[in-house]
Amino acid sequence: MGKYVQMSGGKRVRPAVLLMAARLCGYTGDRGVLNAAVVEFIHTATLVHDDIIDGAETRRGRLTAHSRWGSDITVLLGDYLYIRSMAMALTQDTLEVVRTLCDCTLKMIEGELYQLTKAGDASITEDEHFEIIRRKTAYLFSGCAEIGGLLGTVSADQRTALRNYGLDLGIAFQIVDDVLDYMAEESALGKPIGGDLREGKVTLPIILLLQRGGPAAAELIHGIMADGQVTPEHWRTIKDLLARHGVVESAFERAVLHATKAKDSLATSFASSPERDGLMALADYVISRDR
Repeated sequence: MGKYVQMSGGKRVRPAVLLMAARLCGYTGDRGVLNAAVVEFIHTATLVHDDIIDGAETRRGRLTAHSRWGSDITVLLGDYLYIRSMAMALTQDTLEVVRTLCDCTLKMIEGELYQLTKAGDASITEDEHFEIIRRKTAYLFSGCAEIGGLLGTVSADQRTALRNYGLDLGIAFQIVDDVLDYMAEESALGKPIGGDLREGKVTLPIILLLQRGGPAAAELIHGIMADGQVTPEHWRTIKDLLARHGVVESAFERAVLHATKAKDSLATSFASSPERDGLMALADYVISRDR
């Protein structure tokens, strides 16, 4: 996998998906690298804007852009990255790739808007949460795999298989990300622990805890979301409740399920090859990462 892209933590999975999918479908030219850069521009633009919306002070262990330069400049920076990414994509000779990129970007923005309507809502359902995951995260993974196929030679069934692989891989990735927000060390994660809950984002671990933890857990979670503060005592109690009710294990099982589905999509549509094996290994990597 290292010959395709050097990954740091979990933050370079998308370009790895695109580049390996392109190789899987027989493409060996330079447009894979260009498209991988386009995807990272789009993803970075979403992070820049997300950090402003969330009021996040750190990202990957460093000050966020808006904390360093202010929101006015940072909004324009995010806009620039979006437009620049599409300008790069339009230098290619196929509009199908550009359409796929636009569709992914639109879904991400829709997901952000939908998540804002659910901010601070402890009654969010699993279905609603997974719709946010699909739009904000998984569709971009899906687009990466599909674009890789479009660069090479791919049948309609194989294109669908790549799309499904990326979608399930992205869901698994985000579930693990949500679990790490409660279980990882802050120095490894690169951002403050418990940030999701402070920002009013109810993710799968808390949804499962509210289902299993009874009135005490519900009172605690609702209180934290009402005042936007997580004290050290709150944090110890939450982690104890998560362990007591097997929440982390259950959430991780969901991630494994989607990673397995991702691998199955490839196994049924592509013959064994180093490229296919690399993409399948990437699914295993996604659920084993610690940042």
